Amino acid sequence: MSSTLGKLSMLIPFSMKNCFQLLCNHQVPAAGFKQTVKNGLILQSVSNDVYQNLAVEDWIHDHMNLEGKPVLFFWRNSPSVVIGRHQNPWQECNLNLMREEGIKLARRRSGGGTVYHDMGNINLTFFTTKKKYDRMENLKLILRALNAVQPQLDVQATKRFDLLLDGQFKISGTASKIGRTTAYHHCTLLCSTDGTFLSSLLKSPYQGIRSNATASIPSLVKNLLEKDPTLTCEVLMNAVATEYAAYHQIDHHIHLINPTDETLFPGINSKAKELQTWEWIYGKTPKFSINTSFHVLYEQSHLEIKVFLDIKNGRIEICNIEAPDHWLPLEIRDKLNSSLIGSKFCPTETTMLTNILLRTCPQDHKLHSKWNILCEKIKGIM
Repeated sequence: MSSTLGKLSMLIPFSMKNCFQLLCNHQVPAAGFKQTVKNGLILQSVSNDVYQNLAVEDWIHDHMNLEGKPVLFFWRNSPSVVIGRHQNPWQECNLNLMREEGIKLARRRSGGGTVYHDMGNINLTFFTTKKKYDRMENLKLILRALNAVQPQLDVQATKRFDLLLDGQFKISGTASKIGRTTAYHHCTLLCSTDGTFLSSLLKSPYQGIRSNATASIPSLVKNLLEKDPTLTCEVLMNAVATEYAAYHQIDHHIHLINPTDETLFPGINSKAKELQTWEWIYGKTPKFSINTSFHVLYEQSHLEIKVFLDIKNGRIEICNIEAPDHWLPLEIRDKLNSSLIGSKFCPTETTMLTNILLRTCPQDHKLHSKWNILCEKIKGIM
């Protein structure tokens, strides 16, 4: 087994020209890829950028002819949180902590739940025609690969298309996108991910959210490396590649690709750019409302501030902030309510708007202090 894995670890990059020909099926590529182009392909991204790697999925889905030519794509990302197409990020993760830690947020085009990615979490995407789409078959392939490298592992696929270790720990979650003629199933494989970060980032601190967005189902998780220290990401990827190649009777080499290269994937950078926009990440959130309250200290007592917001396409549609008149004049509150309507539900825009409004208020130190406290509290729920 070790000699086989050693051979597979020789990741073979190929020329831009041949790769593009191979992917688009415009003409037969160089002799070394004749067998590959006939039956299928195994790819691995050299990038750790979540937006670039998600763009590869979009590009292959949109441009490749997958008839009789399935593709397996391996990719890993630097720390990031990826939500499903129909999810609410405020409901799914701790956005304030993510901003503090510089963790990227991405929205993928497939459904399903929220996932934490880092270099210890392998992403596998199985591309096929719509007719050949079969999630359970892909998971069984992964199980065979795991058993090949460690026969003692107790891993099973569930009806929800998760993989469970020892009957209770989730090591893989599944999502998919089915197009008119093509489809892809992608799943994760927890190898050596940062469990502390995973649990803290995927825990929303926000209260009072009402939403019909798809909600993630919390699960106990465990790294495969905790079970067996020899199960590194490289060993696991090579094992899956070996099993995939045997199953599809294709060349087992893992071909390295650069997802930023327009000569390989024409138009891919515009796809990556779109995935990074506020309009896609936050603006595609299904309509939701927030009904919450918080307390502020005033003359040795706590005053309750109530906040009701309706948010559509990531923008505030209805805003009603209620505070005692003796603490903050009604006129000031009304200014704040009206100014926030139509604005993005995000702390950066709220900071800008409230700073502009503050300049129109009387030069009163106590009033400014209350205003700043209120604005900080509101930004805390964003």
